[in-house]
Amino acid sequence: MGQRRTIRRAVLALAGLGLLVAAGPAAVRAADEPEWIPRPIAVLQGLDKVTARISTVTAPVGSTVEFGTLRITVETCQERPPTLPPESAAFVEIDDEPPDEPRRQVFGGWMFASSPALNALQHPVYDVWVLSCRSESTAGQSSASGSN
Repeated sequence: MGQRRTIRRAVLALAGLGLLVAAGPAAVRAADEPEWIPRPIAVLQGLDKVTARISTVTAPVGSTVEFGTLRITVETCQERPPTLPPESAAFVEIDDEPPDEPRRQVFGGWMFASSPALNALQHPVYDVWVLSCRSESTAGQSSASGSN
């Protein structure tokens, strides 16, 4: 009976270790580590459906950038810490201001780099989605979350 109990404990210990390994670094994340890290710069990508041109747009948080007739304002851009699965999310407000027409809001909400179709801009001419968030110090570096 004692040998069975020892084997059972060993199997349970190995199973627990397997769960820890399967869960990866997120399971051993420090309790005081934030789940999201705010970044001052959002990297967006835009598609002009008429010309089929894709452009990368760098938008500092709190300022407005232009893409065609769109005025894009990023309210916040946040990314997950390196110990969690890569993800970037931005709260974006997009206004359309065609020539000789009043400005109107065409999008307001969260966009996620890993799911560009989840909250997509509905516009006949343009598509806009979030690639990543970055800090000033990573301006020339590629981002792991940019490949989502």
